[in-house]
Amino acid sequence: MMHPNDVVTSIHDLPAQLANNRAYWCGWVSPDGADDDLPIFRTDVPHPLLNGVLRVRNRPIDETVAQAGRRLTGTPWLWWVGADSDPGIADALTALGGRQVSMMPVMAVDLDRVAELPGPPGLVVDQIDDSEIPAFVEVYGPALGVPDDAVATVTRLEIDRPADGAELLRFVARLDGRVVGTAATLISNGVAGIYVVSTVAELRGRGIGTAVTAAALRAGRERGLRVGTLQASSAGEPVYRRMGFETIDHYRLFSL
Repeated sequence: MMHPNDVVTSIHDLPAQLANNRAYWCGWVSPDGADDDLPIFRTDVPHPLLNGVLRVRNRPIDETVAQAGRRLTGTPWLWWVGADSDPGIADALTALGGRQVSMMPVMAVDLDRVAELPGPPGLVVDQIDDSEIPAFVEVYGPALGVPDDAVATVTRLEIDRPADGAELLRFVARLDGRVVGTAATLISNGVAGIYVVSTVAELRGRGIGTAVTAAALRAGRERGLRVGTLQASSAGEPVYRRMGFETIDHYRLFSL
């Protein structure tokens, strides 16, 4: 098993990237149980990305589905199926009534080869401390589909997020002093994982998300890492390609 601080050198090292993803989502709360073969996390925020099953290995699927249902009942959630799960899980979920709701590319970039595209004039990108987390969540919450009445809960979860041996760095982009974009870097499993990239709706398409993502990637490179990784939305994928990212694999997200 890879030590959390081993530096990954190839963008094609998929297990490290998927492990970073598990560390990010389980980091929202202490995982519901410490089972690495069935990592389940639950925040109770009514947003499916904030509750779910991140992989399953070495488990009978019927029992696993029943267990996940018990632990996640009453909140929207998703089942992530990637290369870190046993083969055949997607077919088994479909046979049990699961529905694939999206396919998300896992993308990676060599941190020495990031193409930094220009943002709008006057844009300033800063790393923030905990005092600015409320403004950080106010921007990314609506962009990621978090319900308005849950933004305060997500803010509290961000502030209280346990470290668990990983370093989470938060960045904001500002225009005229206003926070207009966000990104975060999770330093874990030898790679820099990029999360919550967002731009306020009225300013999208101007390079703000690209600029704040570039800053988040630089932070990984400054810490001696070689690989940046993320899971892209359909809107973000072409932007990340222009920055030098390549698609390494895909997650399939299921609803049950």
